[in-house]
Amino acid sequence: MLAKSPVAGRVKTRLQPTFSGAEAAALAAAAIRDTLDAVAELGPRRTVVAWDGPQVPWLPTSVCVLPQRGTTLDERLEHAFEDVYASEGGPARVLLIGMDTPHLLAADLDVPWSDDDAVLGPSCDGGYWSIGFRRHVPGAIRGVPMSTARTGGDQLVRLERLGLRVGLLPMMRDVDDPEDAAAVAAVAPATRFGRLHRRLVWSPCSPATLFDAALSGVPVEIRVADGKEHVAGFLGAGLLDAAQWGRLTEADEVVVSRCEGPVLDVGCGPGRFVEALACAGIPALGVDLSREAVRQTRGRGGFALLRDVHERVPGEGRWGTVLLADGNIGIGGDPLALLRRCRAVLRPGAVALVETSPDRGHDIRTTVTLHGPGGRRSHPVPWAVLGSAAVVDLAASAGFVAVEEWHVGGRAFVMLRHAG
Repeated sequence: MLAKSPVAGRVKTRLQPTFSGAEAAALAAAAIRDTLDAVAELGPRRTVVAWDGPQVPWLPTSVCVLPQRGTTLDERLEHAFEDVYASEGGPARVLLIGMDTPHLLAADLDVPWSDDDAVLGPSCDGGYWSIGFRRHVPGAIRGVPMSTARTGGDQLVRLERLGLRVGLLPMMRDVDDPEDAAAVAAVAPATRFGRLHRRLVWSPCSPATLFDAALSGVPVEIRVADGKEHVAGFLGAGLLDAAQWGRLTEADEVVVSRCEGPVLDVGCGPGRFVEALACAGIPALGVDLSREAVRQTRGRGGFALLRDVHERVPGEGRWGTVLLADGNIGIGGDPLALLRRCRAVLRPGAVALVETSPDRGHDIRTTVTLHGPGGRRSHPVPWAVLGSAAVVDLAASAGFVAVEEWHVGGRAFVMLRHAG
């Protein structure tokens, strides 16, 4: 069995960001253990795991663990056979499987070798889930292009060109992406993988996990509680159009022109304001609870921190502008507390630029949930939707003076000045 240590961020990364790095690693661990259970039920003479990364305590003591060698996947597969045959000291029927098929049964591994020199198990994505030999065949795998839609076919051609009689095993589906994970969990609901997948999908996750997914292009829906769908347009209810936060609009350019440096962009998203301010020569820092937002902002050449604005930020009390764009005045559902926090990070006389609901009279406190593929949903998130009238009313209590309101491109904004 070829396996990689289930370390968050190093394994099953294509399950992210629908699943967090830790969740993807947990699913990988479950898949490995399920596969080893199927192997144990079959009862082969010897079980070897070609392992990459830190060892884990739950590998069975009966399993022989060998380190993987090589840099590319074809090299690692080739070396795995070399090492097993070297330890065998002669011909043996050796079947190699991966860690991506937790739905395997012992019967699937009970290969009818017949007169075959080799066996190959194709996978639905064009690769293969298993390959085996009756004897060591040097060069059978090295150089075959891996991780393509033609890998399985190319591997079969290589084996046949070496003059081997090849038996084809039943096709299997590998767990590569969230859709695969859902399909495999449905086929094998009683496995560790199936049970864990079901628990993860039906237990609410961090909103940041699904916000990361939306920023990565995964379809994520936002739903407003309490039947307040009349605020849907401002909240973006329906599919979360994260792409809009990456494009600088005419209204955004007006906001940038009113910023006094340095600027703290609260809930910076993918960093369009941080980038634009940097291009204008205005120092700016974005803060966000989404790792993907921070990554994308930094990818634009901007500065960003994974930080809750209510935690201490660099330059406390010295910022020239706090920016609350895209309705971020609603973060946390308590706009007065947020405005007071913004005042605390600003220097006296500095400004807060707040995007409000285009409806001046809106003053709505609600909760929203994010819904992603495969039934994933977030914990409810307190949120507020405020028009400019409500923001101006709160400004005095938070220590601000409202100095300007404007509308551009169907969007509304208020400038508040620190009254200290």
